[in-house]
Amino acid sequence: MRESYLFTSESVSEGHPDKVCDRISDEIVDLFYREGPKAGIDPWAIRAACETLATTNKVVIAGETRGPLSVTNDRIEGVVREAIKSIGYEQEGFHWQKCDIEILLHPQSADIAQGVDALQPGTNKEEGAGDQGIMFGYACNETPDLMPAPIFYAHKILRLISEARHAGRETVLGPDSKSQVTVQYENGKPVGVREIVVSHQHLIEDMSSSQVRERVEPYVREALPKDWINGKTIWHINPTGKFFIGGPDGDSGLTGRKIIVDTYGGAAPHGGGAFSGKDPTKVDRSAAYAARYVAKNIVAAGLADRCTLQLAYAIGVARPLSIYIDTHGTGKVPEDKLERAVSEVMDLTPRGIRTHLDLNRPIYARTSAYGHFGRTPDNEGGFSWEKTDLAESLKRAM
Repeated sequence: MRESYLFTSESVSEGHPDKVCDRISDEIVDLFYREGPKAGIDPWAIRAACETLATTNKVVIAGETRGPLSVTNDRIEGVVREAIKSIGYEQEGFHWQKCDIEILLHPQSADIAQGVDALQPGTNKEEGAGDQGIMFGYACNETPDLMPAPIFYAHKILRLISEARHAGRETVLGPDSKSQVTVQYENGKPVGVREIVVSHQHLIEDMSSSQVRERVEPYVREALPKDWINGKTIWHINPTGKFFIGGPDGDSGLTGRKIIVDTYGGAAPHGGGAFSGKDPTKVDRSAAYAARYVAKNIVAAGLADRCTLQLAYAIGVARPLSIYIDTHGTGKVPEDKLERAVSEVMDLTPRGIRTHLDLNRPIYARTSAYGHFGRTPDNEGGFSWEKTDLAESLKRAM
């Protein structure tokens, strides 16, 4: 492991074109979970896989669903418009009232469903994974939330600006923005910031980069530890000089195109599958949440300073094919012993994960921007995978 180096991660705001699509897709998943119980449908039977494309005043939604008849195209369109309004798009090229919305959702494939649905009680058939794939979880002790510092602070910068914008304190900044933070590591620990990049949409066309910097710099300084910015720190604020045309009008967006922003900013592997728009039978999402949960609890338990965990699944098969743990030389116990302990303290089947983390709920739209990890668990069940309530069980299993 290198001791002194630079590492960079980026974040994008909820108004970034790809994040607009992630939000729309997750709002539709939440809609199915809100409406299902009202129609007497078991939440375990809900299925949603929604992909969204957005461009100039156009939104296209495609995918497969299973749920209540009350989730009509009109209901979906209403949710989509409300999401765009909430993000803040009322510009000529992308407006929540004026954009054309095309909905191309259809029932889930029966071939896929037969491998995922559990059979009737007494058949000894377990609910299988919704697809094959590998999923990674990661945690480290660089921040209080046990996240890598570069992605943690890149998210925090944009989140603070967004909160100010929604509160009406920043009326000249638009919804679309990106950040990038280059962290200096010494002796394996983050100690400062070498480069800061913020590109932020502005609503007054002739604003200069220096004027935008006046607006965003206070939030950057608030987000970062006080002694991390010094005379060696280089700032890049709107380096192209102008960022007036933003959102899907400036660049088309797609669901699932910011998966590294969603996870660990490149500091850890990613299995390749996107999260947004998918119900938790899709292990791309639920098993990645479980992997983060376990890795975070291993670090929280003091069993390692850094932990990468991989899970692998096959479609229609309940049990994970493999569990792999790497503590990067920081572990206090052998990794093979940790792997056995994880199997003992948590059921990592799709049903076990959904039960343990209580995932059959409308909790997904809130994950669509500023990262799925390193967030605070909320009273409605959101971000349950960020709890550290498994730490004591892991220590006892040692």
